[in-house]
Amino acid sequence: MPSVLTSIPLAAKGTTRLKDPVAEQRLFFRRALVALVLVLGALLALVGRLAYLQVLNHEHFATLSESNRVKLQPLSPTRGRIFDRNGVLLADNLSSRQVQITPEEVPDLDATLTQLQDRLTLSEEDIARFRRLVKRSPPNQGIPLKFNLSDEEIARLAVDLYRFPGVEISADLSRYYPLGSQAAHAIGYVGRIDEAELQRIDPAQYAGISHIGKTGVERSYEDLLRGQTGYQQVETNAQGRMLRLLEQQAPIPGKNLYLSIDIRLQAVAEQALEGHNGALVAIDPRNGEVLALASMPVYDLNPFVNGIDQASYKALSSSPDRPLFNRALRGIYPPGSTIKPFTALAGLATRAINPRTVFNCSGAYYLPGQSHVFRCWNHRGHGAVSLDRGITQSCDVYFYNVALRLGIDRLHDYLTRFSLGERTGIDLVGENPGLVPSEEWKRAKYNQPWYAGETLNVGIGQGYLQITPLQLASATATLAQRGRRLQPRLVRAIQEQSTGLIQEQAPRPLAPLQVDDPRHWDAVIAGMIHVVKSGTAARIGADAAYTIAGKTGTAQVFSLDRGEKYNARRLAKNLQDHALFIAFAPAENPQIAVAVIAEHGGHGGSAAAPIAKQVMDAYLLKR
Repeated sequence: MPSVLTSIPLAAKGTTRLKDPVAEQRLFFRRALVALVLVLGALLALVGRLAYLQVLNHEHFATLSESNRVKLQPLSPTRGRIFDRNGVLLADNLSSRQVQITPEEVPDLDATLTQLQDRLTLSEEDIARFRRLVKRSPPNQGIPLKFNLSDEEIARLAVDLYRFPGVEISADLSRYYPLGSQAAHAIGYVGRIDEAELQRIDPAQYAGISHIGKTGVERSYEDLLRGQTGYQQVETNAQGRMLRLLEQQAPIPGKNLYLSIDIRLQAVAEQALEGHNGALVAIDPRNGEVLALASMPVYDLNPFVNGIDQASYKALSSSPDRPLFNRALRGIYPPGSTIKPFTALAGLATRAINPRTVFNCSGAYYLPGQSHVFRCWNHRGHGAVSLDRGITQSCDVYFYNVALRLGIDRLHDYLTRFSLGERTGIDLVGENPGLVPSEEWKRAKYNQPWYAGETLNVGIGQGYLQITPLQLASATATLAQRGRRLQPRLVRAIQEQSTGLIQEQAPRPLAPLQVDDPRHWDAVIAGMIHVVKSGTAARIGADAAYTIAGKTGTAQVFSLDRGEKYNARRLAKNLQDHALFIAFAPAENPQIAVAVIAEHGGHGGSAAAPIAKQVMDAYLLKR
């Protein structure tokens, strides 16, 4: 059989060639060199980074590291207390418990709030307010959720407190007003800091402070009452719990204030005004101290401290009686006939009249060449009227003549010297300036000329003339002091809490109101004394144990049509005249000056004067 020969190829297709040791060695060295370069580069980068952290920026990062271990916590100061002139406590600080949450320590804030609602009485307003505070506060700062916890709420929460990391019950001081609503508009109240206030306050000064003065003395003297925040450095663990106290700077408590108000007299004023919407301001004319500042109706201050509920606030703010409105400071009214002593003094000082000048009153007055009638309140007329009788009987026609002789600009200039139509400068925020009109004012306001008939109206306290009860009281005090002017003030003394040192506040003199002849003061004041003895306020003068110089006023709140007569019985209460009265006593040595307005009270002699008399009796006779 023929043999079959099989050939075996030297290298089959697709098989591996023989290794080349030299080539492989060169490849290994190249790869090793690349790896070495990379390692050296990484090592150099690491060394460079360490040098940056440990050498170049050692101080900065050491501080950051320390801040993770050491926390700076604010210590809120104790707010200063407020007393009346005799040391009666008007605003205090009471210990209370509150729940606060530190957001960075809470794993799930929403879930925590939901669970806390089951244990605390939390409203939607409480939750919304808390969330607003979270947005504008540092995450490591405790944020109050609810104030003034009850014993039951504390017990319910304390049992399960371990289940709520970042939640704690803390002790704090809460503002408290022992007398509730008494002197509410003068004292004012504190409340939680809102968004608008946050924009204007210095965050450093309010660190750890959640409340701020909102109204009254609480707001005007906020910087003194607040005090200065202290700080403490504490060492904490990884969970943020305090391990030890490292350093502490104690807070400086706020200063105590002693008001000029006599709270006993204030109570008499508010009781006398009860049943009327209105205001009463009593001033010591010798030093400008406000003895009573009443605005009726009043409201309780305490619900505002930690957030009044919406329904209660709506009831107050929408009430037609406007209890939140400070009528003594901001209410503007036509002064009616209480302006007449000042009009008379302006006439005497400018020699437009003298004490013996007589005008005839027939019950009506006509401007030359005009048919419009300006009536006197006594439609039968007063006959021949001099200065004394004009003030005593409050004759409108007499003062129409005086005003016309003066002219509006001279009348404006003289009334404003008594701070009428201008802010008195009292140490309260929000004073309304009121208005004493002039030709220039009307031209700027309405682009119209001034008419003589408007001057007549201003001369008897009507027309554009608008003043506040505080201005009336201050002007009356100036009249009592025969031109010596003092700025009204509410704070009588300031006390350092740490030392107990009391610093009396000196009277604040203003430019005096001078007249050429001092007998002009005598003539006007004599007329005011006769008002109480035998004139329009004789009702309070019959049994007075001291001499009173006063002037009644009745101010219309709407204009009558030509030929129409005023009839209170046919008018709704809110359309009836305001009743006003100004007075000072004893007339020969004035110690108190009073201005009263009883809204829609009718006649000043029957409604407002008895109110003033009760206050003067309480002050002078200690009744």
